[in-house]
Order: sequence, then C-alpha cells, then structure tokens
Amino acid sequence: MSSATPTAGAGPRKLVAVIVLVPVIVALALWAFAWPASRTAPRDLPLGLAGPTQAVSQVERQLAQRDGAFEIHRYADEAAARDAIEDRTVYGAIVVTEQGPKLLTATAASPLVAQLLQQAATAGAPEGAQIPTDDVVAAPADDPRGGVLNASVLPLAIAGVAAGALVTVLGLRGVRAVVGLVGAAALVGIVAAALAHSWLGALSGDWWTEAGVLALSTLAVSAVIAGLASLIGTPGIGIGALLVVLIGNPFSGVASAPELLPQPAGIIGQLLPPGAGGSLLRSVSFFDGAGATGPAITLGVWALVGLVLVLIGGARRRPAAVGSDAPPANAPQPAPVG
Repeated sequence: MSSATPTAGAGPRKLVAVIVLVPVIVALALWAFAWPASRTAPRDLPLGLAGPTQAVSQVERQLAQRDGAFEIHRYADEAAARDAIEDRTVYGAIVVTEQGPKLLTATAASPLVAQLLQQAATAGAPEGAQIPTDDVVAAPADDPRGGVLNASVLPLAIAGVAAGALVTVLGLRGVRAVVGLVGAAALVGIVAAALAHSWLGALSGDWWTEAGVLALSTLAVSAVIAGLASLIGTPGIGIGALLVVLIGNPFSGVASAPELLPQPAGIIGQLLPPGAGGSLLRSVSFFDGAGATGPAITLGVWALVGLVLVLIGGARRRPAAVGSDAPPANAPQPAPVG
C-alpha cells in the first residue's frame, strides 16, 4: 500500500507539468519567431562609400540621419568597393561618380539587404531620379530571392535533432554513436546538396564543398543532441531541440541578415549552428569561401564538443555495463561446502 502513494502523487504533478509547460513553450516560440520579424531593420549594416572625398562626405551625412543604421566603410574607388563586397566585408556600396551616385549590391549575400540599400540610395537622390544598380554577386537565377537557402535551415536543424535522438533511442554509445552521427550527417549533406544544387539550382559553388558544409551543419546539431542525452538522459534531447529549433532557427538571420535582427538576437544566432551554417553555406557557394572562417570554427566547435560529450557519456556508462554480470550486493550467498 505504501508503494502506491508516490505513484498516485506523480499523476497530478505530471498533469500540472503538461498544462504549464506547453503554454510556456508556445510563448517562447512566438517570442523567438515574432520578435525578430517585427523588429527587422538595419543596425550597423556594413556599407561601402567610394568616390571623391567631398562628394562621399555629403552622402555619408545623409546616411548618418538614419542613426545607427549603417556602418560606413570608405574606399578609394569602385574597384576597391567591389573587392570589399566580394570579400563579404560590406553588403553593398554607393559609388559617387561625375554622372551621379551608383549602387553596388550583392543579392547573393541577402536579397532583402539589397532591396533596403536601393531604398536608402534612392531616398538621398532627387525625386524621380533613377540610380543605376550593379549586382556584383548575384543570387542564382533559379533562386533569385534566396528562398531555397532560407528554407533549408529548419530541415537541417530537424535532421540533426532526429539523428541525435535516434542514436540515443537506439542505445548507441561511445564510438558507435560517433560513427552513427558522422555517417548520418555525411549522407544528409550529400542528399541536401543533390536537392539544393543539382535539382533546384539554388547553390552555385563547389558541389562537394557545399555537401561538406551541409553535413557539418547537421553534425553540429546531432552531436550536441546526442551528447546532452548521453549525460542527462532524455531531457537533453528536449533542451537541445529547444535551443536549435526555437532559438537558433529564428535568430539565424538567413532569411534577412544578422545585422537586420534586433540585438543580441543577431549575435546569438551566428553562435548557434543554424546561423553559422547558413553564413558558411553562402560563403562557399557564392563568395569563393570569403568570410567562411568564423562560421566554420563555430560549427566545428559545436560538433567537437558534442562528440566529446557522447564519448564521455559512453565511458561513464561502460563500467556499469561491464559489472552488470556480477551478483547484486544483497543477493544470497551459497553456503560453504563442508
């Protein structure tokens, strides 16, 4: 009779937990997705200015009226501004010429930013004036708005969560878990590259490099999920999924740009796998690897930490498994012979 009391009490506690926890998760999801979307605006957005000093100063004063919107980088001429765009130092540039201002953009970096720069450049021009625009690094013709790249963030995050959860549920430990996570991530990378690059034409870089980035993005998620689960059990899957899907996905800035999100959302997003993965994929696909170092390190750290946690969790469970054949301490001992 006494053993029934804790079980009876556990039912109401679980019911209360479900009733309270579900609204909390919904509130978190609405905040994480709706807040950045409702506050999208340029914040210290890197923008280049090139041309004669006096003319550039006038344009800079006009841009300064939008307090904190742009981080201005000055360049000697149009060629230097183009190089800066291709190196992912700036998202675009305004070049002041004798014929008037000229706008350089990079829709491959962010179609939304390119549109905002066109609006900003037009705002400082005489009414009705048309500012010539040159798309220095254009988005692929099959995906001019970057829709495929934007839509890939959530499926890759879900694939990582699913792989980490499966490794945990199937009871894989230690080295076997690591092999399973790496193998699954590699296949996800190949499949995703085949779809996004070969079929949809949304990527235009080296095929195998893109597949590697997609695989690393998946592994960074799956390894952490499995690593947390190996240390703290099933709750680790939920914690990792909340971090990656509910925070990492809306804070990634892939659909816009990190500088368009309210801070610190833009910074946090680039430190999580979805944001770092999106930035790295843009770099290798459209910019010949420019700006890839930071995101690659971020993903590598997540993957390495996760795999180490998996190995640590497997090592902690191994002694118990080895000693499982030994009789329990309270088991009756055989009577001595004679």
